[in-house]
Amino acid sequence: MSPTIPANHASCLKVRLVAILSLMLLLALVVFPLAAFPKLGGPVEDTDAGKQLFQKRCAGCHAFDRNKEGPNLAGVYGRQVGTAPGFNYSPAIKSAHFVWDEQRLEKWLTDTQSVIEENNMDFHVPKAEERAAIIGYLKSLSSSRASASNHSAR
Repeated sequence: MSPTIPANHASCLKVRLVAILSLMLLLALVVFPLAAFPKLGGPVEDTDAGKQLFQKRCAGCHAFDRNKEGPNLAGVYGRQVGTAPGFNYSPAIKSAHFVWDEQRLEKWLTDTQSVIEENNMDFHVPKAEERAAIIGYLKSLSSSRASASNHSAR
């Protein structure tokens, strides 16, 4: 003979089981992906990833301490286009009038010709997440440089 469980006790066990399974599902959907992909749970602007991508994709032509084949990018975010000291810009870039911001850099890294026709840069970053990381890195360097110069001016 098997033991019988009162009906209300069995119902209570079912409710507890459903609650436990729901909690486990929630953990599986929220916590585990964040552990597997820490960038998803990290800050919006992951400068380490941006720095690595910059080194891989951009550093062949650009630096932050000097002009190379491309202009010095120190402080590029928030800077007037075509104004890196000592760089010989193309006539198309010299005649452009805007400040580098997220939207312009995004469009530039997607397709330079769509921003300034007949510029000399024939390069693009096809992946949106890579463009965002590079822009975040450039922005963080420009922000830290601006705040350092603001502190030294005091």
